[in-house]
Amino acid sequence: MKATEQLNPALGSLNGVTVIEIGTSVAAPFATQIMADLGATVIKVERFGTGDDSRNWAPPSWDGRSVTFLSLNRGKNSVVLDYKKPEGAEVLWELVRSADVLVQNLRPGALAKAGFSAEALRAANPGLIYCEMTGFGGTGPMADRPAYDPLVQAYGGIVSVTGDDGGAPARVPVSVLDMGTGMWTALSVLEALRRREVSGEGGHIELSLLQTALMWMSPQLQAVQAGNPKPQRLGSGFGGVVPYGAFPSADEGFIFISAGNNATWNRLLAALEVPDADPIRAFADNAERVGARHQLNDLLSAITGRFTVKDMEARLRAAGVPHSPVNDIPQVLADEQVQSLEQIVPMDHPGISDFSVVNLPMTFDGQYPLDRPTAPPELGADSRSVLENLGLDAQRIDELVSAGVIGEATPPTPTAHHQQTQQEQKA
Repeated sequence: MKATEQLNPALGSLNGVTVIEIGTSVAAPFATQIMADLGATVIKVERFGTGDDSRNWAPPSWDGRSVTFLSLNRGKNSVVLDYKKPEGAEVLWELVRSADVLVQNLRPGALAKAGFSAEALRAANPGLIYCEMTGFGGTGPMADRPAYDPLVQAYGGIVSVTGDDGGAPARVPVSVLDMGTGMWTALSVLEALRRREVSGEGGHIELSLLQTALMWMSPQLQAVQAGNPKPQRLGSGFGGVVPYGAFPSADEGFIFISAGNNATWNRLLAALEVPDADPIRAFADNAERVGARHQLNDLLSAITGRFTVKDMEARLRAAGVPHSPVNDIPQVLADEQVQSLEQIVPMDHPGISDFSVVNLPMTFDGQYPLDRPTAPPELGADSRSVLENLGLDAQRIDELVSAGVIGEATPPTPTAHHQQTQQEQKA
């Protein structure tokens, strides 16, 4: 079924679109979770035994299941399939012929080596939109190398500008390139579906973590192209504004302060009751503060360290100085503003009594697009039903299971470590 055959806003614009995911870890799963949230039917093809690598990234876990996997795979159907066996390849070809989109982020060339090249996929299904996600792109001397998010953060320059002022480089501690590439993939699929409405043809979309890194770094790249010095590591600072960063408090917390102009700077000093004779008063102009960044930050840290976070929040809010407490994750979850957005919501899960998910950051006319939420699947939970939908009868499915071509669900068993961790968390 194609995207234009039915358009029910309550079901999402991708209702009727079938997506095959041959993915693992973060990038492809995140891309297809976005599509599932927008109404697509996503069939996740996983290998025997372990399935998606992220199923085993634990702790942290939630009732024996990897939190990373749970956060990236809602709304999908899991099929365990050995497509390297001839009978398994036949099943995958049937899935390909029935699909609108195929997304994969395997090692470069791995799917083609198994017989499923871009050309072969296009020949089997001319309307298929094939999304190939790699680390370094489809051309060049690095094209055949596998990659992980932090490695490409380093290669693409992100790590060079991240870390303590004057300290060692550090990665951004979230999968910013994997998830960013997943976003670009979902956007590319929406574009390709619109094109297919006109041409009737699918296409081959290539995306990479390195290209996402270059996009995120476009201001820094263009600054150097324009002849400016290469950017330095500034911790939480910003090259052209001081103060701009996290400052300590009297109660061991931190508050992020941004004084983007001299008027705001003066309001900041007044709010913190800085005497006229204080040495920090000598830095009246932003250019002076930028030139004396380290000295200024040390002086301001000594001042903020006299106040609690809540006291500074109240003072800076009244003075109109941009600021924010540096919240840890429990504080984020308990925050009134976060809760008002209703983005973190409960979801039924057959094995987790108090399960919840983080929705996409969007609403349409006040409604979230996910109208038919389903929990992240157990490994192989949908193998039989997906094959039945392809037209295979029960006897043939039993034969494929017996031959080790198709796998069926086995719920996870909590380990002793997991059980102890859960008891500690609930204590």
